[in-house]
Amino acid sequence: MKHIRFGMSPCPNDTVSFYGLLHGKTGSELSFAPTITDVEALNRLALDARLEVSKVSVGVLPYILDNYMVLKSGSALGRGCGPIVVGRHKADRNEISKTKIAIPGRYTTASLLLRLWLNREIELLPMDFSKIPESVASNEADFGVIIHETRFTYPRFGLVKCQDLGEWWEETTGLPIPLGCVVAKRSLDKGLLQQISNVFNISVSYGLTHVEKAMDFVKSHAQEMEEDVIRQHIQLYVTDETVMLSHTGQKAVNALLLFAAKSGLVNSDFLHKHSIFLDE
Repeated sequence: MKHIRFGMSPCPNDTVSFYGLLHGKTGSELSFAPTITDVEALNRLALDARLEVSKVSVGVLPYILDNYMVLKSGSALGRGCGPIVVGRHKADRNEISKTKIAIPGRYTTASLLLRLWLNREIELLPMDFSKIPESVASNEADFGVIIHETRFTYPRFGLVKCQDLGEWWEETTGLPIPLGCVVAKRSLDKGLLQQISNVFNISVSYGLTHVEKAMDFVKSHAQEMEEDVIRQHIQLYVTDETVMLSHTGQKAVNALLLFAAKSGLVNSDFLHKHSIFLDE
């Protein structure tokens, strides 16, 4: 395969993590042709199995595991980094559940966590994640679920935190919150899959230790250009679990998928058909 079609988001955690594989820093002969777009757009490309390798939301995995498996490098997973429900005023779960809520895409982990937390059908307003704070501030939506850089900037819009969905998940399960992961097509040759996995491991390690070298590339794609916000974003979302998922990290991914299946939010058939991770 001359070029491997690869999907990634423009967010700083992805651009710093995958800087190495896009700039010849991994020592591999593999060539990656990137599609850089919003994570919900990546989720929808994965639903159609358009790319060989892609960053996606953990929330979309139940719908794509027939075609993809999860690599153990490149994930966004940790503690204190979950989506946050914000509003123009403080509100509890009961009030929020009766309103119109802006979300960063139907297949995002943020959307899945919101539905698990509310435990009922709700009116959702999908949109680009960067537009959610303004949509809530302008009364287009009653509440919103924010991710990525907007975790750091929402107070600028006069908004307040109503619920940290990551905190709820951690308190409920004791596990870190699995937000995103890198998937690769099951149909690829096993040797190629292992090469790809190794490249991602090397690239994330390179990005973590060479943030300054990657910074121009990161800034060229970031929604929020303030350098302190970019650095906070990288520090929060790029961790040892991004380099290589631990046993606990893999357990967290499995737990979220099982929780969703048991809650009836997704069809549980995927739990019995395929292994989730490469090398399982």
